[in-house]
Amino acid sequence: MRKTTLLVLMVMLPWFIAAQTKILTIEEATGMNRKLFPASLSQLQWTKSTDQFAWVSRNSLVLGSVNTDTRDTVLRLDTLNSRLKAAGIEPLKSFPSVSFTTPGGFFFTSGGTVAGYDLSTGKAAILNTFGKNGENADLEQTGWKVAFTRENNLFISRNGTEIAVTKDENPGIVSGRTVHRNEFGIEKGTFWSPGGNLLAFYRMDESMVTEYPLVDISKRIAEPAPTRYPMAGMASHHVTIGIFDPLTSATTWIKTEGPADQYLTNITWSPDEKYLYVAVLNRDQNHMWLNQYEVSSGKYVKTLFEETSEKYVEPMTGMYFVPDHSGRFIWQSQRDGFNHLYLYHQDGTLAGQLTKGNWVVKDFAGFSADGATAYFSGNDPDPLGNQFYAIELKTGKRLRITREPGTHRVLVSPDGNYFLDAFNSFSVPGQVNLLDKKGMPVRTLLEPVNPLKDFRLGETSVFTLKSDDQTDLYCRMIKPAAFDPARKYPVIIYVYGGPHSQLITDSWLGGAGLWLNYLAQQGFVVFTLDNRGTSNRGAAFEQAIFRNLGTLEMADQMKGVAYLKSLSWVDTARIGLNGWSYGGFVTLSMHLRNPGVFKVTVAGGPVIDWKYYEVMYGERYMDTPETNPDGYDTACLLNYVKNLKGRVLVINGDIDNTVVPQNALSFLKKCVDEGIQADYFIYPGHEHNVRGKDRVHLNRKITDYFLEHL
Repeated sequence: MRKTTLLVLMVMLPWFIAAQTKILTIEEATGMNRKLFPASLSQLQWTKSTDQFAWVSRNSLVLGSVNTDTRDTVLRLDTLNSRLKAAGIEPLKSFPSVSFTTPGGFFFTSGGTVAGYDLSTGKAAILNTFGKNGENADLEQTGWKVAFTRENNLFISRNGTEIAVTKDENPGIVSGRTVHRNEFGIEKGTFWSPGGNLLAFYRMDESMVTEYPLVDISKRIAEPAPTRYPMAGMASHHVTIGIFDPLTSATTWIKTEGPADQYLTNITWSPDEKYLYVAVLNRDQNHMWLNQYEVSSGKYVKTLFEETSEKYVEPMTGMYFVPDHSGRFIWQSQRDGFNHLYLYHQDGTLAGQLTKGNWVVKDFAGFSADGATAYFSGNDPDPLGNQFYAIELKTGKRLRITREPGTHRVLVSPDGNYFLDAFNSFSVPGQVNLLDKKGMPVRTLLEPVNPLKDFRLGETSVFTLKSDDQTDLYCRMIKPAAFDPARKYPVIIYVYGGPHSQLITDSWLGGAGLWLNYLAQQGFVVFTLDNRGTSNRGAAFEQAIFRNLGTLEMADQMKGVAYLKSLSWVDTARIGLNGWSYGGFVTLSMHLRNPGVFKVTVAGGPVIDWKYYEVMYGERYMDTPETNPDGYDTACLLNYVKNLKGRVLVINGDIDNTVVPQNALSFLKKCVDEGIQADYFIYPGHEHNVRGKDRVHLNRKITDYFLEHL
């Protein structure tokens, strides 16, 4: 039947019980009191020195060294502001986000000004300006040029002089911004060459994409605020790549052959700036070509290699060139079933697979200065954790740098001899250690302190259940404070369940955060399960939902429901569901397709019908409505409204440009057609997520709904 394996149990230590009397407020549970977050070393980074690092504390810059325990406060905000004023730069309200360019020099950006500061002389200087109305600023540190956008065009500022890269008057043509709706790891639209001499950029023509009619209600007469939204199976935007030379103001266009609606992803410059590499993906997203193009002419040179899949290929990172002038590079791929590192020669021939095993590489962290060693993080040996490793490119010998279980974020010193390891785990709220080359501790820079030691929290446990195919499914349960096994408790199942997510991790509070603990303090058992379709478990686990979204996710979640029903202290008549976005879709799927099981559901920003969702994400997992009509029909929640029993609250922002309001409205219309009651709440002025102070209102709304109806 089911197998339950207890992994970790967080129990409040007995000598703390007397002091643990505080209950979280809704404001605290929403993150409004930063004192309840685990301590950290803000902006921790290595300076360009091999033995010195820095962080920001109490609006001051602090330096530390690998050679001593001494920590020096070298610059306070008031001193920085006086030096900025002398340089003609506006003062700051808080210490800025800085990046070191030399052991004693850093830069930062504020209000359209790029400023530099020299610790040795105590002088500040304006390095460049690009105007306060510039957006998407992308700075190169060789000549301090800044690429930025204004409305739909791209500009460069050089020595304070503005250069127009594009001059498109058609608002449907946008340059210098993210494309393909931020899929495929795309986080920006401009890419400086290694020497800062040239700028590659995306140009997106979305004039053929239907405008979705959102409305701005901030004016006395509400105004249209349409967004270009390509729905699955419909016309998608066309993307091209330009290379701009600031010296000549000339643009060379990369000649990417193929359909105009293909995807151009993971742009990478060659170290010598002679070539540009693009991972070209077909619209079906099952065939990828890593192509090389000549920068001077834009001409196609060759395809280094291809990747295909019966389901989908999803390139998420570009090439990482080894800094030894060999032209070799590292590529990430899950072609063997798990995301791993592959070493290639510059002509595209495979030198070898660097990492192997039933675990995933989560992030590539760079090379040693000589290029002999690469650094990366991954979840070997624990799928819930994140460890840091060094690997020799010549031998493939792998060294685990971090030793403690948990989630590690590691920074490598310039000479590769030391590591700054910031980590947390189920039992460690936050700690920073200095490690030597072999990962042995040198000293602790930040001791862990439990910020919740005075709060009365319920017991959190993490364990596994088995899916129908005997796959381990990780679960997290938070019991109410003062739990009494002789009582019966209502349950709230918190769900996301979609790709690129992992809710249960070996991190502080098990990844639950404060609000789920707040719900447990209100008397609910709070349960979460990471079903098949979520991340960091390999391709088979993630891609099991392909073309049938909602079905396997629901089946796995129902294994959790069966487990909950087996517990004597669970009130099986009072089980509720809560989720947002993909989680809203899964919770409604569970509620509607299992009538009578759930009493209350709160679904935020839910996808109701996948034909209303966008091209890139929707077609990757579902293909098109024309090629997969059965999958779309099965996933469409409108087909199950007649089954609705219990209470359902649907929430969305009125200008949601991710899961457009048509989803929620079509659901409500179907409820009216069927004569079925449902509750609905809109957050005016919010897009897909409710942020800022209004988040408190949202969490109170959800909590009150469960307290009243569950």
